[in-house]
Amino acid sequence: MTIGERIKQGRQMAGLSLRELASDVNVSAQAISKYERNLDVPGSKVLIQLARALGVRVEFFLRPKSFSRIEPKFRKRQSLSTNGKDSVLARVSDWLERYLEIENILSEDEAGLVFKYPIGFPREVMTFNDIEKAAENLRRSWDLGIGPIENLTDLLEAKGLKIGSMDADGKFDACTFLAENDLTVTAIVTRVDMPGDRQRFSIAHELGHLMLRTKGLDDEKAAHRFAAAFLVPAAAAKFELRGKRIDLSLYELHLLKHKYGLSMQAWIYRARDLDIIPETTARTLFKTFSLRGWRKEEPGDPMPQELPRRFERLVMGALADGLISESRANEILGMQVRDFLSKEAVTHGGWLAEVCN
Repeated sequence: MTIGERIKQGRQMAGLSLRELASDVNVSAQAISKYERNLDVPGSKVLIQLARALGVRVEFFLRPKSFSRIEPKFRKRQSLSTNGKDSVLARVSDWLERYLEIENILSEDEAGLVFKYPIGFPREVMTFNDIEKAAENLRRSWDLGIGPIENLTDLLEAKGLKIGSMDADGKFDACTFLAENDLTVTAIVTRVDMPGDRQRFSIAHELGHLMLRTKGLDDEKAAHRFAAAFLVPAAAAKFELRGKRIDLSLYELHLLKHKYGLSMQAWIYRARDLDIIPETTARTLFKTFSLRGWRKEEPGDPMPQELPRRFERLVMGALADGLISESRANEILGMQVRDFLSKEAVTHGGWLAEVCN
């Protein structure tokens, strides 16, 4: 990738227009345009100013390209503006390149996880019953039983999927990205500020897109049904809700939300779809959620988010083993190691702060 392409990627990552970046760097918009089209090359002074304005290290502009192309697959949110889509794609590209860089530095045995479809997948489905069976079969292939999946992010990272999260427009929930390298790299990225149950459902939804090939079904509805069936198999739902019911209590829905990582509202849909409760009961419950303002923010303590950790763990492990310098670790992390540890200290009881001192 040329310096010009990197400048454009950095500008899209920052969500800046040509004029906005030009103003920050104190050059003309025409000059930025020439840089991006490789009609001119910025000098070292301008390159440093560009790095500061875009919030990247100078090394970003010199990094070789890790894959030939990357494109979003599935769940394309049409409500996102063109600039919003470009920004998400540019930032995902940057993150994936750094992820692949640390994997290349480490030995294949330690880091070379490549996603492979289980036998029988992706699978053609024509009915919602086919989707239920597909979710059950995938669980069986991965030896998951019918109980709760403790950490969906850890599970999928162990299967070779790259799982990430990022700050994004509220119109963006999640998307699957395919990057062409020597092999195809598959990544699922979610918005960073979603509650844990919504995040898990979004990831499972994207997994559904990967695993299913619909015939005569709406792709989004099929992925929704798969997500619910994968997180809470039919047998588990019927066991937890004790078969046919007249009504469901908000208390039990809240506890089941925390046990399975599936929202209270998704549990209502699940109970209705499995004919555990009648349609009238589901409507009454949803009306309660609407009247009390719970459709967007459910009552009670929220589900904590699952944080993807494999990428950072690989970088810090390589640094500890002396395979990379602290400067290289800064570059791959996209931030100073000290800043990273300080940020992590907030999550992990403060003890990491001692490492920074």
